Amino acid sequence: MWIKNLRYASLVVGVSNFLLVVLGGVLVLVTAPRCGRADVFIYLFIPASAAVRLAAMYKIGIAQEATATTIVGLPAADDDGLLRHKRRVTYKRWLWWTRFALMMTVLQFLGAAYLIFDFVRYVSYGETSRDCVLGTVSNSEQWKLHTMVSFVTVACFVALFQCFAGSDVYRWRSFYMTQDKAWKAHYREVFDHGIREALCCLGRVKYLSALDEDEVHSVAQLLGDLVAYRASGTGHLELLAGLALLQRHSQTSRPPEDMLEAPEERFAQAATFHQFAEAAYTGPLLDFGRNPFIFPCAWLYRQGILTPWSRNRRPMLQGDNWLRGHAAAYLKYVKLPAEALRRGRVCQAKREAAYFIVVLHHVNTVVIAVRGTETPEDLLTDGLCRECTLSEEDLEGLLNNDHIHPDIRRQLHSSSPHYGHSGIVEAARDLFSQVDGNLGDPGSATGSTGFLSSLLGPGCECDGYKLCIVGHSLGGAIASLLGIRLYGRYPNLHVYAYGSLPCLDFAIADACSDFITTGGDA
Repeated sequence: MWIKNLRYASLVVGVSNFLLVVLGGVLVLVTAPRCGRADVFIYLFIPASAAVRLAAMYKIGIAQEATATTIVGLPAADDDGLLRHKRRVTYKRWLWWTRFALMMTVLQFLGAAYLIFDFVRYVSYGETSRDCVLGTVSNSEQWKLHTMVSFVTVACFVALFQCFAGSDVYRWRSFYMTQDKAWKAHYREVFDHGIREALCCLGRVKYLSALDEDEVHSVAQLLGDLVAYRASGTGHLELLAGLALLQRHSQTSRPPEDMLEAPEERFAQAATFHQFAEAAYTGPLLDFGRNPFIFPCAWLYRQGILTPWSRNRRPMLQGDNWLRGHAAAYLKYVKLPAEALRRGRVCQAKREAAYFIVVLHHVNTVVIAVRGTETPEDLLTDGLCRECTLSEEDLEGLLNNDHIHPDIRRQLHSSSPHYGHSGIVEAARDLFSQVDGNLGDPGSATGSTGFLSSLLGPGCECDGYKLCIVGHSLGGAIASLLGIRLYGRYPNLHVYAYGSLPCLDFAIADACSDFITTGGDA
């Protein structure tokens, strides 16, 4: 029964490695009495590695069957930590053996390459060659020469074929059949471990040892659900239909076809403020796009590496390096003096946004620039795209604002609950607490004692200034949600989101169209 579950590629790999062991053993027995150990080493190493590869295939098969049996036997829900831990342990054991087999494949490939090199060298030198093994075989019976040729051919075939055949011994479909819950659980483990290892390679070691529910697990769940539709045998069009099934609420409002574009004045202002959104990419990403060959030099220059004496004159941002390089990079790009940059955060943790707050006295404006996707944490925020319910605090600027038309407010109340992109919503909540989240005396004029209130409040430095929130891609989506929350406190506010991610339902997006302008990059 187990033979029927084997992959055809596994059968070919197993038979080829067995032949390699047999042919290599024959050659070693024939040539060992006449040649030294150094001469027969390669002919002993290749069949030995093939034997180890066969043993590894056996262990992979056992681990793969245990992994599949565990996944099929466990419930689909992930609410039991012990069961989830058991599933991860079996998966990691299978993964370890597959990587060991991959290492043996690399050794076999190197051995085959050396064997070809040795064979070509012998043919080139002809009778003057001192290769004992090849000389002994070529001067002996015909069957020994045929054995040598077969050995070299099988060694090269095995090395190349294993590079494309993969390391799986059984077909996963033979275990999971069409059980959607099994496919989902399997791919959740694949993505969960893969994402954690990728983050570990990027210096985020903490994710590799995390076992609790976190953003990596949430992203892996979503990706597992998506791939499970394709793995169950569906076609590409059926896969697209499956994506639609992930949306809980099938009855969604469609945007009207006669939606008005923003006026020319808004386009001009969006072009003016675009540089502040673009400058928020203070890492090497921006310079890589503009200077693909010398981007390390361009980035180090923007980081102020050539002017370390001006370090103390630069503002200190949360998470910035010793040189305060990210502050320097932002100021260089927008060509502003150091005193214009008042606050910011660069190296954010999970579901947190990097941002910069700039005061432009010449245009009476305070600008909040939110960075888009640049770090692995940003990618995880992008991937947390399940819908979540927006709270009344998230929609404070729409529901409790006299500047919003009463009909729109009634419509929003009647159509609740409203939904948004969970990763972006959480990042916007954190950003709000950073820029103006400290509640003050309810009887005060602004109702807040946050940082923005210290700038824009009555009698403060920027009293009467406009508030502009800008962001690109992920930053534009976070800026939009932040603007919705701040609009009730600062009516003289406008958000410019460039290439923003979809993050809100249509009812909310339509209600805030007066103070949020979105579109492609300027």
